[in-house]
Amino acid sequence: MPLRDPVKIAIAQARRLKVKICRECGARNAPTAKKCRRCKSKNLRWKRIERKR
Repeated sequence: MPLRDPVKIAIAQARRLKVKICRECGARNAPTAKKCRRCKSKNLRWKRIERKR
């Protein structure tokens, strides 16, 4: 069942793409995270987002 509502699509994309990834263990963390939930490292990066052309 594909989504057709643009508001729901934006919410779903934000949930899937706006996360921080730990460079040490690869865990997904909340966008507000200051350190990793799994290994407690502070070496976090934003998840890469593929841009549409």
